[in-house]
Amino acid sequence: MLHTFGSTEQQLQPAPAIGYAGLIWRRFIAHRLAVAGTILLGMFVLLAIFAPLLSPYSPSEPDLFNQLAPPSLQHPLGTDPLGRDVLTRLLYGARVSLAVGVLSSLISVVIGVVVGAVAGYYGGRVDDALMRLVDLLLAFPAIFLLLILFATIQRSLAIVILFLGLFGWLYLARVVRGEILSLRERDFITAARALGASHRQLIARHLVPNVTGAIIVTFTLDVAINMLAEGTLSFLGFGVPDSTPTWGNMLNGAASYYTRAPLLTIAPGLAITLAVLAVNFIGDGLRDALDPRG
Repeated sequence: MLHTFGSTEQQLQPAPAIGYAGLIWRRFIAHRLAVAGTILLGMFVLLAIFAPLLSPYSPSEPDLFNQLAPPSLQHPLGTDPLGRDVLTRLLYGARVSLAVGVLSSLISVVIGVVVGAVAGYYGGRVDDALMRLVDLLLAFPAIFLLLILFATIQRSLAIVILFLGLFGWLYLARVVRGEILSLRERDFITAARALGASHRQLIARHLVPNVTGAIIVTFTLDVAINMLAEGTLSFLGFGVPDSTPTWGNMLNGAASYYTRAPLLTIAPGLAITLAVLAVNFIGDGLRDALDPRG
């Protein structure tokens, strides 16, 4: 009888608290598409990192005796008009495309968070001036600036990353501003201000950490947008130099051969589609996991 009572007492013990991070993780893994997107994106990252070990071919060295070869054991996806292995260029292209998406999004996050936080916290004329700047840049045709820029200087990967980063922070600034406007009059901000916290401390330590969820979600979506933008610019001939293997450059080079060698178009197009979908699924999962009202 005592043994039964002890077992019952053990069964009634409260479950250990999982914490905020554990709650977010449980909600994220419950989102099946987000988990699938994470696995798919992880595969792309691993293939990009280990590209030299997975393929014995050079991504840029031509083989004029093996042009437009069909798929075979030596070349699973065939070769391009210059005899370069398509699978090899696809693996190395993932490095550049993913790097462009991540690095340009990081630049956008830094600028967008600073501008949005300052505008939302100070309000008034500061808010008006910064938001009018955002409206002006949103209305400005940035592609024309890129055309003028590449007409005066040589195209490079760094210029593309900077261009996408410097024009990709506008929507994030609006999101952060809106969140800061709703938080700056809360009781915990009033209490921190009464304790002598400076403006910088209020923004950096109390306000911005409370909009981390929105920042992370916007960052993941920006990665997908910038990857797609890089592919579009490279396809149009205004992006990364042709000598650098990217998925957009592969599409550009395959434009004249889509009937003779359809894999030249299908392979990079499918890679861009899957990578963008994977990042979007991750963003959707993070949005649901970080939503306090969920």
